[in-house]
Amino acid sequence: MMNTMLDSLAAITKAKSGRCSSWAVDGRNHDAWTIRAGKRAVLADIAGPGCIKHIWMTQREHYRECLISITFDDAASPSVLCPLGDFFGLGNSIVNSYQSLLFSASTNWNNQFNQGCALNCYAPMPFAKRAVVELINESDEDHGQYFYVDYETYDRPPHEDIGYFHAEFRRENPFGGWGHEITVNTPEANIANKERLAWDNNYVILETKGRGHYIGCNLSVTNFQGTWWGEGDDMIWVDGYKWPPDLHGTGSEDYLNQAWGMQANAFLRNGSSIFEHHTKNLFPLTKPLPWNKPLGGYQTSYVHHIENPVRFQKEIKVTIEHGHGNHLANEMSSVAYWYADKPSKAATPPPLAKRMPVLRDDKGNWLVEKASRLTSRTVPLNAEMKKNKAQWAKNHPSPVTPRSRRK
Repeated sequence: MMNTMLDSLAAITKAKSGRCSSWAVDGRNHDAWTIRAGKRAVLADIAGPGCIKHIWMTQREHYRECLISITFDDAASPSVLCPLGDFFGLGNSIVNSYQSLLFSASTNWNNQFNQGCALNCYAPMPFAKRAVVELINESDEDHGQYFYVDYETYDRPPHEDIGYFHAEFRRENPFGGWGHEITVNTPEANIANKERLAWDNNYVILETKGRGHYIGCNLSVTNFQGTWWGEGDDMIWVDGYKWPPDLHGTGSEDYLNQAWGMQANAFLRNGSSIFEHHTKNLFPLTKPLPWNKPLGGYQTSYVHHIENPVRFQKEIKVTIEHGHGNHLANEMSSVAYWYADKPSKAATPPPLAKRMPVLRDDKGNWLVEKASRLTSRTVPLNAEMKKNKAQWAKNHPSPVTPRSRRK
């Protein structure tokens, strides 16, 4: 059984502590690095055996434009490759103060775009030979970055059962739902989503091969419809397709360890780093919206499987429905976290134009521009979906009002 964090705190070892940081080597007070537009910088290059214990970063902007990359043991590709903000649990370039066991953030500008924010990661990242932490500035502006990378080095390699940390970013803008006009928890949304229909169409948080364990994710939603975006069951397949999947949940907020919708809280293992109702006023409106046009916002929630990682021997596919049966077509993005027995390639994030936040005009309209669209799959309509869409159109010939939700 693994020691608790407090047990290991009292353990005396032969480890050597080290740090790479942006401190001014001339002894003056300019302790930030400038990373030129379109360039990358190596923040830390650590000879092993060792373990990265803590990463702290702060900056004023470029939360989606900059990518954090971490490569272990001279692997051909990074095992961590994510937009800066999303890696630390903040989606859509929005900053907010929150705390979890693995990640935290602190700012004076809660629920605002691109403001100064402190970011922390405490996930242990062991390695045998070498760890390289880089920041890639894909913006057209210079980027200022303060950082610490705290680590330990050892006189022997990690135990063979110790895994390598991985993180990857995915996005759909919009998700290719089959009936976005239909609100959740209505009869028309309640299709049978099972077997290959679910395997093929659910939003994919993680799909990777190898041996390891999945330790959770953050999930961001830009709520175009403006009503409740959840009700999607999580479905996790371990070591290949089967029905039912190895782990089958009961709803979006349920997988995120909440209930009756999402709440404005951030706990050690789950919560909301960005709460939708706190982001609806990011854009000033020139006039009040019509009564039948609900105003959505931005949500980022997380769940970390600290005591209950999902272990796999060959492969894993972590998915969640977007709305029951995948009928919604909001923007969705996520970061998955896992450990693997070998360094493996994280998914390449979408190009810059296709990962930037979706903004809203002063009338409340979402600006899903053609250059930013990214829909990897549109759910094909089956007979039940066609029937339900027709029924919805018959019952709702005019714009709909928000419906109350089940939970």
